[in-house]
Amino acid sequence: MSPHPVSGAMVGGSSPRVSELLSTTVSASGWVEDYLRDPGGAFAALLGRLRDLAITWGPITVPVLAVLVTAVVLGRRRWQRRCHELLLADARMVTVLAPPIVDPAGGAALWSNLVGLLRPGWRRAFTGQPHVACEYVFSEAGVAIRLWVPGLIPPGLVERAVEAAWPGAHTRVGPAEPPLPAPGEGQWRLVVGGELRLARVEALPIRSAFDADPIRALLGAPVGLGRDEHACVQVLARPVTGRRVQKARRAARHVHTGGSTRVIGRLLDLITPGTRSRSRRPASARTAAGALHSDPQTSLEYSAQNRAIVGKQRGSQFETVVRYAVAALLPTDTDENTLRQARAVARGRAHALAASFASYTEHNHYTRRRLRHPGAVIDHRQLGRGDLLSVPELAAIAHLPTDEAIPGIQRAGARAIAPPPGIVTPGPDAKPLGITDTGHQRPVALRVADARHHLHVLGATGSGKSTLLGNMILSDAEAGRGIVLVDPKGDLVTDVLARLPRSAADRVVVFDADSRYSPPCLNPLDGGETDLTVDNVVSVFRRVYAAFWGPRTDDVMRAACLTLRTQEGVATLADLPKLLADPAFCGRVTAGVADPVLRGFWSWYEDLTDSTRSQVISPLMNKLRAFLLRPFVRDAIAGGRSTVDMGEILDGGICLVRIPKGSLGEETTRLVGSLVVARTWQAATARARTPQRLRRDASLVIDEFHNFLNLPYPIEDMLAEARGFRLAMTLANQHLAQLHRELREGISTNARNKIYLNAGPEDARELARHTAPRLTDHDLAHLGAYHAAARLVLHGEQTQPFTLLTQPLPPAIPGRAREIRAAARTNTTRTHRTTIAADTPTNDSGRPPRRPTGPPHPVDRTPRPPSSDPRRAR
Repeated sequence: MSPHPVSGAMVGGSSPRVSELLSTTVSASGWVEDYLRDPGGAFAALLGRLRDLAITWGPITVPVLAVLVTAVVLGRRRWQRRCHELLLADARMVTVLAPPIVDPAGGAALWSNLVGLLRPGWRRAFTGQPHVACEYVFSEAGVAIRLWVPGLIPPGLVERAVEAAWPGAHTRVGPAEPPLPAPGEGQWRLVVGGELRLARVEALPIRSAFDADPIRALLGAPVGLGRDEHACVQVLARPVTGRRVQKARRAARHVHTGGSTRVIGRLLDLITPGTRSRSRRPASARTAAGALHSDPQTSLEYSAQNRAIVGKQRGSQFETVVRYAVAALLPTDTDENTLRQARAVARGRAHALAASFASYTEHNHYTRRRLRHPGAVIDHRQLGRGDLLSVPELAAIAHLPTDEAIPGIQRAGARAIAPPPGIVTPGPDAKPLGITDTGHQRPVALRVADARHHLHVLGATGSGKSTLLGNMILSDAEAGRGIVLVDPKGDLVTDVLARLPRSAADRVVVFDADSRYSPPCLNPLDGGETDLTVDNVVSVFRRVYAAFWGPRTDDVMRAACLTLRTQEGVATLADLPKLLADPAFCGRVTAGVADPVLRGFWSWYEDLTDSTRSQVISPLMNKLRAFLLRPFVRDAIAGGRSTVDMGEILDGGICLVRIPKGSLGEETTRLVGSLVVARTWQAATARARTPQRLRRDASLVIDEFHNFLNLPYPIEDMLAEARGFRLAMTLANQHLAQLHRELREGISTNARNKIYLNAGPEDARELARHTAPRLTDHDLAHLGAYHAAARLVLHGEQTQPFTLLTQPLPPAIPGRAREIRAAARTNTTRTHRTTIAADTPTNDSGRPPRRPTGPPHPVDRTPRPPSSDPRRAR
């Protein structure tokens, strides 16, 4: 069978489509033939055909296209507005404080890090690509460098990038605000500004390498601003995708060909005679032809531009826009002449800001464009289509100034150092110190076990020392640990009382020199072993009055105190003047003295004439009278039997000693505080009889501690032994000159935890031995308010220093101080009655005898070994 019929059937079955194809081909070939025979007639016929189509379909097509174009434009604007509203929601302002020494490579490091803000394509389609604004805000006070960060960017990301790019820089985060202040009541705002865009194709780079800081001209342009004058330079930037970069690379091919880099320009090039033929030549041929037919200078220029283009495209790119504005706040009734002058001044300042970018001119440069409503545009911070800049170019126009001589720059006082690994957060077993000042802020604390190595806090008044101590004391109170606080200024005790938890009220004892109620009694001659007790008292007096204390005065006071301890009842310091000046009282007390040494002293004393006796006792009597003439001191120190058990305080109580120098005087304050510290140390050493595992942690907090360490034992011995007794000592003072050399060395060695706030240059050089090399003396001398440098002990080992910010005390609770004080008075009264009832014997009738014969020291209930020494009271 022949295949031809089948083939004919197949052709016939598809004849309409084949015929249409053949007719189109014939028509096209016929038009070409007509164009070759008569180009003008064929072109006229084509125009007529197009005219007929426009007449037939134009009334329908044009409105539809107009509607579609309008819908696309409006939809795109609405989508852009919606995306920008998402950026404005929860936006924040990061103020950057430059470190003392700025790394010139920090700008490139910052923007290289921020390339990571580029979002996936599907997210950009719905919410767009977030951008960041670097702003230089000028005012009468100087210049502030800020970063506007949209809310879509996670918190801390930009802040950590800034601190990583410029080590030592500080960031302060707050809600986003307009860069130019809004007019107040009775004012209106005059704003002059513009926009800077690249003058040539964006493939050509601007200058990015400088010998000196190029931002110096920008920062010096608005010098001399008045109180109501402000200026701002804004650099908006966002990372771009590969498509945007590829488009710039395609545009770069037309730089040397004479063709346009834009779509409309290329369409015009197609219909322009002569341009199309040149554009079709290969790039290599065009370059070779240019090299052959042009002069050598042009060839070198083209080669340099080509290398610059390649160098710019070799890395990440940002889409950027630079805007500037100058604002003046004027009264609403400003006359025309004043308004004209203000506008001229603002234009001059705006011109200076724009002219400062001329230093970036190289293969490309910036040109100015006008902005409609510049104030609203600057405040809105919206980024549409911008110019491509590489990371080095962007870093050249948006970075921290590296010139230390530029005035008016907000700089960080000290470097911010992150805490070492292992530093704990506050909790039941850790005392809060503050929060970190680098990266993501987190609270830091000192472990209770590590606090036994003691803490030295040094800082000037107003630097945050008291708030640090207050937070640690409140933490101890909430955890049930024992606290003894000695405050020579008074404010710290007042702040603590207003914030103590109600659950701690039944554990509080308050000594307040300004209270109108009788204080508790802490008798230094009551309890304990006689020799040790008398030694403590005499040593405290001798050290407090060291400039006016001689061996005879020391001998008289020691003998008198030992004699008083032998009498029945409770000995007090108030009995010393009577013992020395009242012969009847002296004879009654010394009658029971059995010690031969003491009897010899009193025999010698009785043989003295009245004038000689007066000379012997006068140095001691004038000090005792100055001490006892104050009602608070007489009641708190010499008021009889002790109503405060320091052993119980260390086992969970709270003793707050408020003895302001303004109320008692400096010497009396030092004397009372030293007696309290001595009694606390006596109670701590008594813990030696308790197994170590049963000793509870306690804290002794002493503000201005150099006033209260007038003790018979060196401070270094106290610090070394207190750890074994589970007594953590926190010692605070203002500067090292308050400490003598031995005390300074003892604190430096044995107070291993150290927190330094604002220190003077002399102290900074000394303290830098503990913090170098991470923190130098310059850092310690430039710590800001509530900014501290810390070096802590962690698990018994010294850690690296770091910086932190102290936290303010929690809000005061209304009425809490009054409630705690009332509970403290009740606690003292109850303790006193219980002690009297437990330690006072009764006769056969059940009534107490006229003079008690029981132990004269009821507070010390620990049995003591018997002694044959008659000076030891039983």
